[in-house]
Amino acid sequence: MLKHIINKIKRFSSNLTSLNDQAIGKTVFTIIIFLDVFILISVFQGLSDHTRQLATPNEFIPQYCRDIVIDDDWNQNNRLIRTAGIVTRYRSSYVHINEKDRVKSLHPVCAPISKLLRSIEDDKTLASDLNAFLRNRNHIVKMELELKRTSGAYNTALLEVIAEQNSANENQAPLKKKISELTDDLNGLVSEEAKAESKIMQDERISRLFSMIERSPKVNRGALLEALRDLNFWYPVNRLGMEMLFLLPLIFIFYLWNAKSVKASRPYQSLVSAHLLVVVFIPVIFKIVELIYDIVPKKLLKQVFEFLESFNLIAIWHYAMMGIAVITALSLIYFMQKKIFSQEKITQKRIIKGQCQNCGCHLPNGNQACSICGFKQFRQCGHCKGDTYVYGQYCKECGLSD
Repeated sequence: MLKHIINKIKRFSSNLTSLNDQAIGKTVFTIIIFLDVFILISVFQGLSDHTRQLATPNEFIPQYCRDIVIDDDWNQNNRLIRTAGIVTRYRSSYVHINEKDRVKSLHPVCAPISKLLRSIEDDKTLASDLNAFLRNRNHIVKMELELKRTSGAYNTALLEVIAEQNSANENQAPLKKKISELTDDLNGLVSEEAKAESKIMQDERISRLFSMIERSPKVNRGALLEALRDLNFWYPVNRLGMEMLFLLPLIFIFYLWNAKSVKASRPYQSLVSAHLLVVVFIPVIFKIVELIYDIVPKKLLKQVFEFLESFNLIAIWHYAMMGIAVITALSLIYFMQKKIFSQEKITQKRIIKGQCQNCGCHLPNGNQACSICGFKQFRQCGHCKGDTYVYGQYCKECGLSD
């Protein structure tokens, strides 16, 4: 069974580099490589588009939902500002937002909150009011900082007057006037903010949203936190499953094509299908390694990972992974070169197929030398003195080894 598998692998590897029992030329090899690269890019692009159908942890439980339910960060002082921020980011986005992404699968706890937010985003009038409210709030914050800085300068000037016992300080009057102007402007902005807030709060959707925000942490925090933990753990596995659903049909199609081409002695199709089969296996290996890289340090070796992090030595893990990758690649290269693509193996295949032992060109029966490179194919056996292959391990006449 094992020998049969090894022979099959050998025949398959031979199909990657030969055509009609001859080594493929540089031009053909270049065309094949370009095809391989194009198919590989297409496969990875297809994987990306296919797995985008699977909601990521950040999409299934959005950050605002975590802030509201798990962290309980939304309160009466900031909930309107946070709502205005989300709505404004959507309405003012410079990038086209795919509507399908907005209605992706959501956790049952987050879905009602998200539905209300989308309804608010889609209402141009309400969204405009929230945007104006947010801009006004930003102006208030900037003005409060400016008033604080100016008041500090005014207080410093007063202290200088007291220290020098001098009532005529030329810096006091302008500062006092500026403080008065800033205070009047700030009061005006605060008044506008209060009116805008009162208007916005009259909208029934805003009231329902805030009622939901107030109730959710008490009722749903534990369930959502547990769901988020499970989601973060299983998402890499689910993603690999989606990727395999995309890759396995390609593997099956290319394998079937290659098997039928070899059986029907169609060399051109055998060459192309063999390369495509190898190409489509590259993402499979890559994605499995990616899954291991995601799960092993963060889940199975969590304590080791945390230990390295505690001493700021997390770089050691990445160095180790790169070292393992280099060692694995070297081992594979050594194995392939020594066991499958060694010069001895290549020469043996050439003898079996009736090719020149030196250049690999096909030889008519009975040719003593290659008409392409001039290499003499036979030498005298040291035992029976008969002709035997130059690179043959055993004499083709007496079967003994020199």
